[in-house]
This record gives sequence, C-alpha cells and structure tokens, in this order.
Amino acid sequence: IANRRHFDEYLDREWRRGLRQQKPLALIMADIDFFKSYNDVYGHQRGDGCLKTVAVSLVNSLNRVTDLAARYGGEEFAVILPDTDLEGARVVAEKIRRHVEDLRIESKGVPNRFVTLSLGVASLLPSLNLSATMLLSSSDAVLFDAKNAGRNRVMKKSTE
Repeated sequence: IANRRHFDEYLDREWRRGLRQQKPLALIMADIDFFKSYNDVYGHQRGDGCLKTVAVSLVNSLNRVTDLAARYGGEEFAVILPDTDLEGARVVAEKIRRHVEDLRIESKGVPNRFVTLSLGVASLLPSLNLSATMLLSSSDAVLFDAKNAGRNRVMKKSTE
C-alpha cells in the first residue's frame, strides 16, 4: 500500500493526465469504523495488525494497475481510480466494503461485532476551474456523511 507522499504525487499526476485527456478521476476515502474503540479494547499492536489486514484486503479489491490504494493517515485510506466515473467508483468502493466485512475481524463493543469500513466516493472531470483538492474535499465530505448515516456503508457524490 502506498504512503501519503506517494498518494499526493500520484493524485497530482493523474489529475494532470485527466485534464489533458479529458477523462474522469475518482477518489474513494475509507475509514475503519470505531477504530479508536478497537485500539482501546485490543491494544495498539493488534490495531496495527488490523490496519495491515484491512490494507491488504483493500489492495486486493483493486483490479487495474493504474488504481492506487494508500494509507492516508491514522485509520483512513484513499483509493485513486483514474478514468473512472462515479458509478464505477461506487462499485469498487462497495467491493472494498464487502471484502473487509467478509474478513470478520472481531471487534468487541461495536454494533455489528466486526471491523467494517465507511467509504465516501467522488468523481470529477478535471478542468482548469477545478482542482484535485476539490475532489479530495468532496470524497472526504461524503465519507463523513457515511459515518453519520450509520457506518459500514458507501456514499457517493458527483462533482462532475
């Protein structure tokens, strides 16, 4: 899984490519639900193991070599999907959500007893009037909506 620096560089590169080729760029922001509680119950060492397991599942959910999964920070991950519209990104996000849920990593004290993800999806067609930061803000905002709507779900927003 890529680190934050690689993510930032790749997002910038794919933004510029999308602008040149007039192809959409999608971004998925994913957050492990109730991860602070997981760390409180199981400890940070097991929490690190959980992060690694989720990261591997996330990477394995991607089909194209151009798709990039990265650890964005803390328990948050980001996925860049070049040449992908909103519906295509939603399908990938749902696959990621389902794969993590299917891992059935036990998590005491949370509503469904297992580690789950909330995901926010956005897609836009790069233009001179927009920026990659806007795509990031949009996907982060719908991630927040997914958490507020009950977690363990995918929510999407088009900024096209």
